[in-house]
Amino acid sequence: MKKFAAIILTVLFSTAFIQKSTAQRMAYVDTKYILENIPEYKEAEKELDQLAIEWQKQLEKKYEEIDKMYKNYQAEQILLTEDMKRKREEEIIQKEKEAKEFQKQKFGVDGELFKKRQELIKPIQDKVYNAIQDVAKVGGYDFIFDKATGPIMIYAKAKYNVSDDVLKKLGYAPKETK
Repeated sequence: MKKFAAIILTVLFSTAFIQKSTAQRMAYVDTKYILENIPEYKEAEKELDQLAIEWQKQLEKKYEEIDKMYKNYQAEQILLTEDMKRKREEEIIQKEKEAKEFQKQKFGVDGELFKKRQELIKPIQDKVYNAIQDVAKVGGYDFIFDKATGPIMIYAKAKYNVSDDVLKKLGYAPKETK
């Protein structure tokens, strides 16, 4: 009976030790909070906001000019020949195209505002990301999640990546990693 109790205690202690040694350490950060406390980030955001406001004013001015051209056209339409009407309509259409092109150039997916944001903000974000990685390694964290963007993992030890296992399960060969 004593042997049986000793075996059970040994199993319990070894199970507890195994569970403790395989426990994963997790933490979270709030990148919004971090960025709001970095003066360079605030300055970059301010510069981007000023650029956006300036370009928005220019765009509004272009559309006001188009609106004025259209109202003048409507008022004078009765007095114009067909040729003059067509010419005015083409001018209005051309101005609208220019305004839309300006909007795309400044605010589009690959526009100047996007490029400027990459230029000013990305280095700061990279710096924050590198600091998070350092904190994770020093603190022995396996996973770090970002509170600001929802349940998004921004750091994980590579040994927990099971992507290749999933690919194999689906019948695909994982790519070679260098």
